[in-house]
Amino acid sequence: MAEVEVEQIVEVTDEVSKDEEVDEVEDQPRRMFAPTELDKDAIREAYEDVRSDQTDTDWAVFKFQGSIITCTARGQGFSEFREQFGDNDRAFGYIRIQMGDEMSKRLKFVFLTWIGQYVGVLPRAKMSTDKALVREVLSNFAVELYAGVDDELDIELFRDALERAGGANYGTGV
Repeated sequence: MAEVEVEQIVEVTDEVSKDEEVDEVEDQPRRMFAPTELDKDAIREAYEDVRSDQTDTDWAVFKFQGSIITCTARGQGFSEFREQFGDNDRAFGYIRIQMGDEMSKRLKFVFLTWIGQYVGVLPRAKMSTDKALVREVLSNFAVELYAGVDDELDIELFRDALERAGGANYGTGV
């Protein structure tokens, strides 16, 4: 009977030493996200390009390259803008949309925060602080939208949001 008790004590000691190994791993520093930086010059240049009446650029997209947010694409047309966002992407978009009726045409701007549906919890949470950095440069827009799936990147949804934000619409119905 004494032999059995000795074996049980050895098993318990082995379990404790395994637990200690786990504790040692947990005490090691955890991998943290690097602080986000902006390529302010590239973002500002793209922002001014979209806002300019002298260019044909309708939109710009800003994505992460490592821990730096920079302009990754510019172009024309909503379908091309829509193609810039993927299920694993975290990104921001800035797009110019012509609004109005037969009596007046106005250019309106939308700021988009895109968090793809497969983005992890921590990167998703970090987007709120990253967005604040981007908004320091992209300061003029009529509507801010959030999207995460392709169906939310619909020109009519963007137009509806701009109409709601724009107030009265005095068209003649023609």
